Amino acid sequence: LQPHVSPGNCWPFPGHQGPVVIRLPARVHLTAVTVQHISKEVSLSGTVTSAPRDIAVFGVDADGEEETLLVTFMYDVAKEAIQTFPLKVRCTHGVGRRCQRAK
Repeated sequence: LQPHVSPGNCWPFPGHQGPVVIRLPARVHLTAVTVQHISKEVSLSGTVTSAPRDIAVFGVDADGEEETLLVTFMYDVAKEAIQTFPLKVRCTHGVGRRCQRAK
């Protein structure tokens, strides 16, 4: 979330979970979410216990009223520091044959 990504410069929050809201200036078509966390090799403590694990991404409509779950995933500290998770289009063909897409 910050352009300065040196070890020790982080976004801390109390407890075991915290929300992040990213407001985009225009409508976009998202295809994936990428998460990067410091690796053990460059961590000042030699650990990555502060890395996120279970992540849920929601999209919000233009009015900021209706949330749609876009994807849930697990960031794995045993894998690469930069991990990308694809978003899948979810269609619901109920009332009005409406498709909800990751936007």
